Parts: sequence; C-alpha cells; structure tokens
Amino acid sequence: MTQDQISRKTNFYGRANSFSDNECSGITYCTDLEKSILTNNFEKRGWKQVTSEEYWNFYWACVQSCRNIFSVDSGYRMNDNQMINHFPNHYELSRKDLLVKNIKRYRKDLERDGNSLAEKAELNWSSTASTRYLHLDFVPVTFVLPADYNMFVEEYRKNPQSTWIMKPCGKSQGAGIFLINNLSKLKRWSREAKNAFHTPVGKESYVISRYIDNPLLIGGKKFDLRLYVLVTSFRPLKAYLFKQGFCRFCTVKYDTSVTELDNMYVHLTNVSVQKHGTEYNSLHGGKWSLQNLALYLEGTHGKEVTDRLFGSISWLIVHSLKAVAPVMANDRHCFECYGYDIIIDNNLKPWLVEVNASPSLTSTTVTDRILKYKLIDNILSVVLPPDGIPDVRWNKIPSEDALGNFELLLDEELAAQEENQNVAHIRISKSSTNRWK
Repeated sequence: MTQDQISRKTNFYGRANSFSDNECSGITYCTDLEKSILTNNFEKRGWKQVTSEEYWNFYWACVQSCRNIFSVDSGYRMNDNQMINHFPNHYELSRKDLLVKNIKRYRKDLERDGNSLAEKAELNWSSTASTRYLHLDFVPVTFVLPADYNMFVEEYRKNPQSTWIMKPCGKSQGAGIFLINNLSKLKRWSREAKNAFHTPVGKESYVISRYIDNPLLIGGKKFDLRLYVLVTSFRPLKAYLFKQGFCRFCTVKYDTSVTELDNMYVHLTNVSVQKHGTEYNSLHGGKWSLQNLALYLEGTHGKEVTDRLFGSISWLIVHSLKAVAPVMANDRHCFECYGYDIIIDNNLKPWLVEVNASPSLTSTTVTDRILKYKLIDNILSVVLPPDGIPDVRWNKIPSEDALGNFELLLDEELAAQEENQNVAHIRISKSSTNRWK
C-alpha cells in the first residue's frame, strides 16, 4: 500500500478516519483460511480481499497470526476500523490445562468470598465419599501431568477401578488421546513416550481427567455436543450461543469392556477420528441437530427435564467464561467464536470436555455447510456495528434482528444498566436462568 493510501485512511495520530458512505464498499479483509464459507460471506458484503501485509479492516486469522500481531516485538498497532477474530491470550480458555487451572481458581475465589455458588457437599462416587461443588461441578476431576502426578495417584487410589482419559494440552481433533484404567499403563506410557514427563510444561504437558463412563447413549452410541459460543467482550462479559449446534456420534456402539478401551471409534466423538472408521456414514456425517436432540429428550424424558438440561448447559458456559474473564486481555479490536464440546451423562448432567479457539469450518455434509455458512454470517452481523463498518468505538450491543440464530447468554453491561434502573427482568437467553446474576 502506498504512503498516499495510508494517509487517506489514517489521520495525523495514526487513527483511522471515518468511512464516508461511498467508501463502505472499500472495506478490506484478509484470511489465513481459504474457506468458501468465509470468503463468500465477506464478498457478499462487498469487501475486497487483501494480504496481511496490506491494510485490512477485518482479519479472520489463525491463532499464530493473532499471536504475532499482538506480540510486543511486532510493533503492530491496530486502529479503530480494524477487527480480528481472536483475543490475544485466548489459550486461557482453549488450552486444556489452563482452562482447568482457571476454573479451579474461580471456585477458590468464590469460596474465599463466601459466595453460595461455591457451596460443597459430600457425594458418594462408587462407594467412595468425596467432596464436590454443588453448583460448579461441570468439569470432570482433572490433573495436569507431570506437575500434579502425586495428587492424581492419591485420587486414583480412592477408586482403583476407575477409568481416566489422557489428552495432550496443546493438541486437538483427538490427537494423542488414550484411556487408562491402571497406574501401570500410565507408567509404561511414560517410559515409552521418551521422557514425556521431562519436556517443558506448556510444550507437551498432559491433562488426565476422570472418564465419563456413563454417557447418555442414543441408539447404543456415545455422542457429544458441539456448541458455538461468540464472545465480543470479556469485561464486561458479552456472550452469545448459536442455536444450531449439533451432536457428534461415535460409529461403534458404546462398550466399557477392557478389550475396547483402546478402540477410539467407541470412545472419541471427533469427526477427524470417526471418518476413518468403516461404519462412518458420509451422508449425515454422524451428526444430529440440536433441535432433533431436544425433540428426542422431550419424548423420552419430558419437556421440563429437557429445559432444565439446556439451562444447565447455558450455566456451564457462562461460568466457564467468567472463570477466565479476569485473566483475558480484553482488547476492543477482538471477538472470538469458541467451539464448546459437552458430554451429557445418563443422569442428564452436562460436562464440559474442552473448548476450541478455532472450531473446524470444514463441511462434511450439505447440512454442515449450510450451518457453518449461517454461523459466519450471523457472527459478522453481531460483531459489526449496524452500518456494517468495523469500528471498535461501537458499544457492541446488537439489535435483536442482528442476532440471527444467536441468543444472548449474558451481557454484563446491559444487566448492570437494568439493575441500576431497578428492572427485574435481566436480558438473558430464554433457555437460561438468572442464577449467574
């Protein structure tokens, strides 16, 4: 870009000049992902594609590009008419070890303040009594290895028959995951992994979690939920849930026998794993819409129970976001769409498995493609001001029409305004409760 082009777009202080009406079609975008569901959504708005080296208004970046931009060494400073799709330290939510650490800290902080949300009770787990949080028990018992190895062994010995799942902290799509049901297997893995426990923490540390061995089954098969959660601000927290999430099914019927412990087609719902199985159906991709799940649950358990389950899911999402909000770098140029993976057990209790900062935009079916195209379209409608021009000075309060298929989970700014006005009704999702007010 020439110096003349730069000077026309920025003022003396390096700030972007306001766009005039005839410049609205001059919005530029760049993307690290050449996905048609992205480019089609950008281009239907009249945006022009540029490279990351040129002046851009909207950047759909991979996480590494985002880190480079926010790096102190880069010297890059975004102006008021630029937006990017990741928060600088998104990994506080999306890295498995940091997510667990932040949730544990959140619980302890509430407990120290005497907040009733941190209330505990003695619960029996396979004839073994243990203490659990009554309201914030939405992640399985988890330890980070190697740092928490001794604590894990202590917990394991309370119930030696239990099954645990090992996951590398920095990987996704089912890579490096395996199940263990005895300490000898863990020790053997440690030896075979070529000093796995001696690599620097943060590069190849692992989390080990109590395996949810009583999942809700449909047709005898295990499944999880993939939900999309859009965050436009962490302080104040502004979060939205996309109503068109879906279930991801295993291709092989669930079996808890020891002989099937290493069969990932039984235990892992990731499409990246299941698509290699002989039973994989490419027509439906092993997916089921959230609406179909709700209808199934209403038919088998009743509407009240189903509504309570979905309310618990909203509760889980909000408190996971609240847990990381204090440590998030809340840059006003940023927004982020997270992929939440949630498992429902046979008691209809939801468990947070993990959160993805870059949920897959690859389409495996026609239905999948339509859903993800609509997801991107709705994200743009929510994060952009009404005139469609990126501007971080906007208050980030979209109209009801702009929400599309998103529903508001929580807007702390709106909640505070309404509380100050003594308004009893807080604007939250219809499917949620006001327990987090």
